[in-house]
Amino acid sequence: MDETKEIDGSKVRIKKPNWLRVKLPTGENYRQVRSIVEEHKLHTICESGSCPNMGECWGAGTATFMILGNICTRSCGFCAVQTGKPDAVDEFEPGRVAHSVKLMNLKHAVITSVDRDDLKDGGSLTWAQTVRAIRKQSPGTTLETLIPDFAGKWENLQNVIDVAPEVVSHNLETVRRLTKSVRIQAKYDRSLEVLFRLKKGGMRTKSGIMLGLGETHEEIIETLDDLASVNVDIVTLGQYLQPTPKHLPVAEFVTPERFAEYRDYALKLGFKYVESGPLVRSSYHAEKHVADL
Repeated sequence: MDETKEIDGSKVRIKKPNWLRVKLPTGENYRQVRSIVEEHKLHTICESGSCPNMGECWGAGTATFMILGNICTRSCGFCAVQTGKPDAVDEFEPGRVAHSVKLMNLKHAVITSVDRDDLKDGGSLTWAQTVRAIRKQSPGTTLETLIPDFAGKWENLQNVIDVAPEVVSHNLETVRRLTKSVRIQAKYDRSLEVLFRLKKGGMRTKSGIMLGLGETHEEIIETLDDLASVNVDIVTLGQYLQPTPKHLPVAEFVTPERFAEYRDYALKLGFKYVESGPLVRSSYHAEKHVADL
């Protein structure tokens, strides 16, 4: 889908550049993953987030599972996940996800979730149960957990630290100036605090930011500096794509050359891994980020 942009009060369709064109998903592995996801009634951020890499990742036999339902209590301006009142927590979900990881024979699994500000524990106990269930059924599988900020309730964050996933990711998403419009209920410094506390708890940490929302070059550099200041290990940079006309418009399509420049700068700051490119998303090539563990 091409992007829309409002010019002089009218919505105008903007054609995506060629470097953002992706092939339609095909192949036996893709069909097998889709079959498992549908059979076990799983939610994936691949589908809910309209990820452009779904064909590539599912074709390789991997998927990013989304737990705690598919309705989020927050209404971020960039995100395609449905906002509203979530359903009750499904006590059988951790077991279903773990069983599916085993069926897929995954060496590395990525788990994310919606925000559950309606829950006292923020969903953190379900997070811990899911990690334990996967390890019980697939002890050789490494895990990345892409977690919310738990509204700054640090006892809930500790529930994730206690089960020690191989990688714990929390996305800053955008620069400080744009946080209020892009992540309406989130706070830039609170997200940095999440990453700081994860590192203090002994976790390998990861974060991601989107480009093309109206940020400046200087602001991207500042954001990378901030992530380096809390000793984040892995950083991802990708192009923001407008999921529907109701979401924030794309301000700019950032060229692959500029993504390469930011990758070089981030590596000089000391990040262990940097994924930077127009189609990069949080879990893109996630299996590489535990290769040296």
